[in-house]
Amino acid sequence: MEGGAMPISFAGQAIVITGAGGGLGRAYALEIARRGGKVVVNDLGGATDGVPGGESSAFADKVVDEIRAAGGTAVANYDSVASQAGGDAIIACALENFGRIDAVIANAGTIRYGAFEDLTLDDLNALLAVHVGGSWSVAHAAWPHMKAQGYGRLVFTTSSGGTLGNASLAAYGAAKGAVMGLMHNLAEAGAPHGILCNAMMPNAMSRMTIDIKPGELGENRWSAAMPQYFDPAYTAGLATFLASSACTSHHGIYSMLGGRLGRAFIGICDGHAQDTPMDAETIAANWATINDDQGGYAIPANNTDEFRIVAEQRGVTPPALA
Repeated sequence: MEGGAMPISFAGQAIVITGAGGGLGRAYALEIARRGGKVVVNDLGGATDGVPGGESSAFADKVVDEIRAAGGTAVANYDSVASQAGGDAIIACALENFGRIDAVIANAGTIRYGAFEDLTLDDLNALLAVHVGGSWSVAHAAWPHMKAQGYGRLVFTTSSGGTLGNASLAAYGAAKGAVMGLMHNLAEAGAPHGILCNAMMPNAMSRMTIDIKPGELGENRWSAAMPQYFDPAYTAGLATFLASSACTSHHGIYSMLGGRLGRAFIGICDGHAQDTPMDAETIAANWATINDDQGGYAIPANNTDEFRIVAEQRGVTPPALA
């Protein structure tokens, strides 16, 4: 705690963390439990590529044991996030054990990577099922309970692979990009009901990434220069804050990398505008202006806000509301 800020507490709250049997999820679970939260430690204990077989309860059990040994409260759950039945069971576990659900950190993930021509539609569908389907399933199950109590926090996990791209992560990046889209839409739907939605872009070593060999995701000498910052502890504080009542932001994407935490956003350049349709030659002639992010840009709050921004730029007055 720095700067005299009030300590953030989860006393009386129940928090579900998926994929919490190791790595990032474990770090989140330990920190939130330390702050008084009652934690559902969900982990299927399966293979990091999502191929069925070899599932184990040991991962979740070990984290629960750690929390209880430190005086915290936690229960283990082994359901898969990749089906609505699994998502329902995970939230039911919180309700049955703790009587409520206040926050969900959708952290569970799998990874498949390689050259685009070597990846298959099956690879894509497997990752979509866990990352997007898994985020959807637990959020969907928690939603009516959060809506009824007028409060909730949904924390999603996207990735620079989805927001920025990597030549070897076509399937993984597509899934993580879809998680970002899900967060933005649920942020709009949830805010009127006190359900705030944000997303993280963590960079950490975990069971999912530990076996990736140097160069398999492209040569990155910059990451090799900062190995000390890949401890999941660096992201634990962000997950804790976003899942807490202290967080009043929504629609946010936050990148934790190399000890630096910053908001990521989608900005749209002021570009070129005219009152007649642009043909290809006009676009070519104005291409520099269209791409000029130094000449001005806007950060729309949502898709409706982009209409407002352009209308104001064009001097258009909207019709009066009925």
